[in-house]
Order: sequence, then C-alpha cells, then structure tokens
Amino acid sequence: MSDSFQKILILAPHTDDGEFGCGASINKWVEEGKEVYYATFSACKQSVLPQFPEDILITEVKAATASLGIAPDHLILHDYEVRTFTYHRQEILDDLIKLRETLQPDLVLMPSLNDIHQDHKTIAEEGLRAFKFGSILCYEMPWNNLVFNTTCFITLEQRHIDKKIEALKLYKSQAHRPYSNPEFIKGLALNRGIQINANLAEVFEVVRWKL
Repeated sequence: MSDSFQKILILAPHTDDGEFGCGASINKWVEEGKEVYYATFSACKQSVLPQFPEDILITEVKAATASLGIAPDHLILHDYEVRTFTYHRQEILDDLIKLRETLQPDLVLMPSLNDIHQDHKTIAEEGLRAFKFGSILCYEMPWNNLVFNTTCFITLEQRHIDKKIEALKLYKSQAHRPYSNPEFIKGLALNRGIQINANLAEVFEVVRWKL
C-alpha cells in the first residue's frame, strides 16, 4: 500500500473525526513522506460546551493536525452547521468535487457508509459519489458503527498510537467524550493488532481499491 499511494485525503465530517478514525495511520503516512490533506466540514460551533469559545474546535483542529505532522496549508476548513449536512448535500458534493479536481488524491479516507451519525453518513455517501473512480477506505468509529467490515488493517508502532493520543488530547473541548479516553484508544489498537497477529493496528473498510 505504501508504494501505491502518495497523496492521501482525509474527509472529516467534524473536526476530530479524522484523528479518532485514523490518527495513528495519518502519522505513519506523514512519517513515510506521503502528502496528507485533511478536509473537515464543521467546527460544531452549535454544540460546543458553554465554558469554551464557540470557535474552539478550529483552534484545536489546527493544533491536532499539526501534531500529527499535517502541514498547515493541507488543512481545509468548511463551515457547515453540525447535524444539518443532509440539508446541504449538493453544496457538500460540490465541495468534494472541487477537492477531487484540485488535489487529485490517490486515496480517500472517510467515515463508514454504515455510520449512523447523520453528518458522517452524508459525508460518506457524497464522498463515494465524488471519489468513486479512485481508492476509498472507511475509517472505524465504533460508537457510531452498528456494523463494520474489517477488510483492511494498517500495522502501527507504539509511537504512532502515542501521536494519536497526543493529538486527541489537544481537543480540550472534547475531553468529556468517553471515546477520548487514552485507554480506550490503546485498547482498540491492541485489539485490531491481535486480529492480524501484529502488535497494534487501525482497521478500515475497503470501498474501492485501485492499483
């Protein structure tokens, strides 16, 4: 895989989804010299806890993606309201097509088509429409995936998991989420590693694979 893809695009419905879904793999790809782009579609201003500035997630995603090694000019921010993506399908598809034409990525990462969060599902469905002629992997978010087809594993070293945890800790406004727990993140990577006789891994669903 490493030799087949040089330009990788992460589609994150909300700031932090990419880090949760494939943060350790992102760090590994950056380490390998891949061009990694991260496009997020909402900073969730409407659901930020009252003790934080409403735009806190913009600050946090900039810090977190930089921590993983993504260049600042490879972070693309859109400003859709959280939980309204289904009303903006065409605009979102237009944004995705612009990304396709501008970046021409070799590989696209997005939420599962079986993700039950309405925004995640919209990005997955419109992502498939926009990038259907290329390679697509869906990243795992167990708290939203009723089913998940574990068809692609990326093996990782401890340093990659540590970087993922470090990046997620920069989301102070999301620390209350149960799935932000470092022990959960470590345990999930350990579990996925054991499934393929490796130390640690992140898992993905294969939607399209073009070689």
